[in-house]
Amino acid sequence: MAYQPIKSFTVDQLPVRIYSNQPEMAASVAAEAHGIFREALARQGSAAAILATGNSQIRFLDELIKLGGIDWSKVTLFHMDEYLGISRDHKASFRFYMREKVLSRITPKVFNFIEGDVDEPLDEIARYTALLRAQPIDLCCLGVGENGHIAFNDPPVADFSDPHLIKLVKLDDACKMQQVKEGHFPSLEAVNPYAFTLTVPALCTAKRMLCVAPEKRKAEPVKNLLKGPISESCPASYLRTQPHCTLFLDSDSAVHL
Repeated sequence: MAYQPIKSFTVDQLPVRIYSNQPEMAASVAAEAHGIFREALARQGSAAAILATGNSQIRFLDELIKLGGIDWSKVTLFHMDEYLGISRDHKASFRFYMREKVLSRITPKVFNFIEGDVDEPLDEIARYTALLRAQPIDLCCLGVGENGHIAFNDPPVADFSDPHLIKLVKLDDACKMQQVKEGHFPSLEAVNPYAFTLTVPALCTAKRMLCVAPEKRKAEPVKNLLKGPISESCPASYLRTQPHCTLFLDSDSAVHL
């Protein structure tokens, strides 16, 4: 079920919708994504999407899967980042997250995983780049990090004109601390220091983008995203140049607007 936002407006080219609470926001994002999948399947007989991980995505993914009515056997899925050197069975692995939250409940045509623990990381970049180049993306579902990142494009490494589709990056401390606070690692030192990430231009190649950013801890980055300059110092601010993206907030994350 889609709920009516309590406020809707546009910042530069980015539509913004604010909902009373996170459950209403998640249900509305799920309804929007559901429609995009159904339209793509009806139009071309297949669909492809890039999915994000993180605590902010859990309720939305749950609502989307519960809606039913999508022939997942015709859907190709990607994810947008993974730690370098992490096992697929580590609880912080994004492959683990996707198997637990998504693949335990649906069976897509294929889920193209970034294999974080390969022996040849540059070969993995080449392999995943080829997969992305070969597959037009109908939908990208993403979040916003506490430091303003999208995927693992942290402020020190984000590049709005990046020539790559996927790259290896060093994570900054603010990003690593978010992973600790969300319970994925026991300490800052335990967080893998490097990760694979889809670049900002790669995320934006999708025909539609749905950005989900609930909770009070996202209020500051949301304010920077919408009220600050469009700058790599807040990578998510680039979404203001993407009219095919919609930003979904709850009343907690919109408190500074």
